Amino acid sequence: MDTESFDLEVVDVVEETADAHSVSFRVPDGAQEHFRYRPGQFLTLAVPSDRTGVAARCYSLSSSPHDDGPLTVTVKRTADGYASNWICDNLRPGTTIRSLSPSGIFTPSSLDSDLLLLAGGSGVTPVMSILRTALAQGTGRIVLFYANRDERSVIFAAELRRLAADHPERLSVVHWLESVQGLPDQAQLKAFAAQYVDRDAFVCGPAPFMKATVAALRELDFPRERRHQEKFISLGGNPFGDHDQVEQSESEIASAEADEDAPDEITDAAPSQGAVRLEVELDGETYAFDDWQPGTMMLDHLESKGVPAPFSCREGECSACAVRLLEGDVKMVYNDVLDDEDLADGIRLACQSQPVTDTVRATYH
Repeated sequence: MDTESFDLEVVDVVEETADAHSVSFRVPDGAQEHFRYRPGQFLTLAVPSDRTGVAARCYSLSSSPHDDGPLTVTVKRTADGYASNWICDNLRPGTTIRSLSPSGIFTPSSLDSDLLLLAGGSGVTPVMSILRTALAQGTGRIVLFYANRDERSVIFAAELRRLAADHPERLSVVHWLESVQGLPDQAQLKAFAAQYVDRDAFVCGPAPFMKATVAALRELDFPRERRHQEKFISLGGNPFGDHDQVEQSESEIASAEADEDAPDEITDAAPSQGAVRLEVELDGETYAFDDWQPGTMMLDHLESKGVPAPFSCREGECSACAVRLLEGDVKMVYNDVLDDEDLADGIRLACQSQPVTDTVRATYH
């Protein structure tokens, strides 16, 4: 993803529920390549702020990249959330908002895989993009477990009914309503997911839902490579680069909450003392360089070489730039999104990673 931002024109706003709006955009002429995306990715929007100029927020795309429809995010109002309320109150057809290119790694490697999708509340937004795309372009079977407060809170209710009716052999939708069944606990989630242990699981929702669901999948021994979770927090930095600060007064979540136990720093390992060899796999290509300098972030080095490495916040506060180490080690300066299991699995944030060993190999897959 590049650092250039674009003014997106709003072409439609749909009130999905009383507190959730889907906002569709027209991509400017000549910018189509910048807005090609994979199902499950997000946009970083520049919400105007009287106090700080801009509040940068990430919102998941609910649209599918394969149906020729407009680029669409779905935003749910958050109590005391400045950005989500501003979007729902102010964006109308004809208005514009600045955006960075799509980013994120919450996306299936194959649309033909059998999928287990587990969503809570507005966490259905990236899940809906995956579901729509897999049904249109893939061959796998899909089960969606969707938890909400009550029936009126169900985003995309009518479309989910239609899709299930149109694809009875491939799609099963299971609704869980707190008003009827109470909050789903870990044991209940485990019992449900136990029927689908051979599938790729995608989890997105509020922090308690995420915590219980991921714990249930771990109990069922879902391997890490088949267990995906979306983690976004409000950005503390400004990826748009034209203001010194961003709005930091809210703890609004874009499509899911971050793990509260994520450590700030990873390792005290000493940095490399000389130029380092860096090999990175990205989108089927391998990039190799022998001059990665100590103290330089991996993302910065890749950008200096013209590599189209993905990122969003550059602050260690989202997972858009995440890589998996294949060889060697790095020191992360800051991390507010990866948990201990991510780190143990070799996942690192390229925007915060400096070399420790003489050779580092990593992949964006």
